[in-house]
Formats: sequence, structure tokens, C-alpha cells
Amino acid sequence: MGQNTVTVTDATFKETISSSTPTVVDFWAEWCAPCRAIAPALEEIADQHAGKLTVAKLNVDENQQTPIDYGVMGIPTLMVFRDGKEVKRMVGARSKSALEQELKEFVA
Repeated sequence: MGQNTVTVTDATFKETISSSTPTVVDFWAEWCAPCRAIAPALEEIADQHAGKLTVAKLNVDENQQTPIDYGVMGIPTLMVFRDGKEVKRMVGARSKSALEQELKEFVA
């Protein structure tokens, strides 16, 4: 995981998403090939936008309550939060350029 990517758990989730800095939470699992495929792009985005955007990863196998609470039905699911509220949801793998396009409104 990149130096600007944070790991969240069921216990730290609410605290992590309550920031005024937009936070992208990647709901993922070790066995999920599409999750592994987008991980490098997310790490690059986290590095490029450090201070403007937080990228957090939540392993759904190790933290099962939060995905249930937020209705995550498939992975990878990326959710963007600002001040504790969900402002965007993306389901499925995307290229780095597609991710940047989806996130541009949060890093402008």
C-alpha cells in the first residue's frame, strides 16, 4: 500500500470519513482480481492528490459490518465521503484515467 493510502476498519471507519477532506474508501478483498487491478491507480491518485483527497482501503473480509451498513453488494466499490456523508459511489474496476475523471470534482 502507498504511503498516502490509509487502512480503515469497522472501528475507525466513521472517524476516517468524517473529515472535510474528501475521502475515497475502496471496499476490497485480497482474492478480488479487479480490486488488485485498480490498487496501483488508486495509490498513484493518493500520492498525486495528497492533502486534497484521502484514499482509504477497507478489507471486506476482515471488516464485515461497514459494507453491510453501507449496502456494498459487490467489490470493488469506491465510495467518496465528505463530512461523513456519501457524495459518490462507483462499482467495478476502472482505468486510472476513468478514476481521475470520476474524482476530478473532488480535487479541483
